[in-house]
Amino acid sequence: MTTESNDRALSRGALVKAAGGAGLAVAFGVRALDALGADAETTATCVLQPEVTEGPYWIDQKLTRRDVREGKPGLPLVLAVTVMNARTCKPIKGADVEIWHCDASGNYSGFDSGSGGNGPGGPGGGGPATSTRYLRGHQPSNAAGVATFLTVFPGWYPGRTPHIHLKAHIGQDRVVHTGQLFFNEVVTAAVYKQAPYSSHGQYDTPHARDMIYAQAGGARAVVRLTKRTHGLRGYVGRIVVGVAA
Repeated sequence: MTTESNDRALSRGALVKAAGGAGLAVAFGVRALDALGADAETTATCVLQPEVTEGPYWIDQKLTRRDVREGKPGLPLVLAVTVMNARTCKPIKGADVEIWHCDASGNYSGFDSGSGGNGPGGPGGGGPATSTRYLRGHQPSNAAGVATFLTVFPGWYPGRTPHIHLKAHIGQDRVVHTGQLFFNEVVTAAVYKQAPYSSHGQYDTPHARDMIYAQAGGARAVVRLTKRTHGLRGYVGRIVVGVAA
């Protein structure tokens, strides 16, 4: 089986296993990310994740699915987001976690165009948006508070450091968190040397110059990355998000 076939065949069980499964719940009351192997210096217990702008590229739609790629090329990224009650230090089951981000060329679905892209990373050219679906999706969190997505490593566009947007909803679509997730800059630079990212070049805005990075919690909003195993390309990214439930 080819690597791409392996990506397509990544089962629900494999995604849950990559996210750590129900075993993540045991450590929340001590230190939220100990079970994920996070650095003690950058992780605090029961910390409320700062709210930041949703930005101009959010689309209100309910695409409930794990695989949000829609055929977009890029380095596979299994993203596991643990939603935790910042007051009680307990995981939240059934939270609706939503992500959206740009593709390897810096375009968001719904804001690109059929003639080259008029989104943040495209050269413009008018025409209708080609899709409002790619690299967007919702997932409910499991009993351990984990919502898992299969996506690709995000691209970049001028003026912003690479990021993924996030919303967490509880109950009747009550938004309890709007934030952004970031990535290790050494890893990011290495990823961008590979196709399809290489044709877009290296990003122009590091964390230190990004207008949102510090507001979102700085190092606390950086996804912890590990390489996927068993011959699979890409990374598994894990982060715990404390919310006011």
